[in-house]
Amino acid sequence: MQEMKPIKEGKVREIYDNGDSLIMVATDRISCFDVILKNEITKKGTVLTQMSKFWFDMTKDILPNHMISVDVEDMPEYFRQPKFDGNSMMCQKLEMLPIECIVRGYITGSGWASYQKTGKVCGIELPEGLKESDKLPEPIYTPSTKAEIGEHDENISFEQSIEHLEKQFPGKGQAYAEKLRDYTIALYKKCAEYALRKGIIIADTKFEFGLDEDGNIVIGDEMLTPDSSRFWPVEGYEPGHGQPSFDKQFARDWLKENPDNDWTLPEDIVEKTIGKYLQGYEMLTGEPLK
Repeated sequence: MQEMKPIKEGKVREIYDNGDSLIMVATDRISCFDVILKNEITKKGTVLTQMSKFWFDMTKDILPNHMISVDVEDMPEYFRQPKFDGNSMMCQKLEMLPIECIVRGYITGSGWASYQKTGKVCGIELPEGLKESDKLPEPIYTPSTKAEIGEHDENISFEQSIEHLEKQFPGKGQAYAEKLRDYTIALYKKCAEYALRKGIIIADTKFEFGLDEDGNIVIGDEMLTPDSSRFWPVEGYEPGHGQPSFDKQFARDWLKENPDNDWTLPEDIVEKTIGKYLQGYEMLTGEPLK
């Protein structure tokens, strides 16, 4: 069995070149505040991969995605080891577009901070008198630039996203920007309506898109996972303050309260964090993680 080395390692993912495809492995690493913690969160990588698969399958009618298979039997022999089973996805190679496509259905996080100062989010005027965590009248598209690891993404307006795309794809910036916006909103609306019926509010999320060899826009990376989205329980939802969430909020909160943490979580916080990921997965898909 030939050992394979990743061609790219992110904070959580490792990407392997498989000739005409890529293999994306979601590790059990967890990052908070752009730092990789010293703990691993068991099964987290499997939750991320299987949840992306669930949404990719559900949204094929809106646009194609990059998933080829999550079965390690379809992958080179190196991936048929227990540590890759369930958390690996074989994907199409895409030319990724340089925009993070963020959609917000509720006002929270950096959007709430911006609204309090200016009444706007990414240049979009919002109604007066919104409270933190309020549902917006319509979902809004608030793109950002993609930063290198260690840098922070920068929120931009829709007009700036056209310029940003035009630099890389002369003559196509406007068309791509409009398609990204329309796909982002369509994907969000379909999935957020579904999730609401399952007891989960998708407050906001981000998508990444790329071009296939024929120049078609395809959804890539991950989709609607607790790492790329804010999931809130419908039960107990109440605007006016922050909401509990099905993600790494437990880990973030603990780190904030314990500044001398050395980026290491206590075991009970690790357990609570993975518990949230698993609960979110089961509520959305209707079945326990295999």
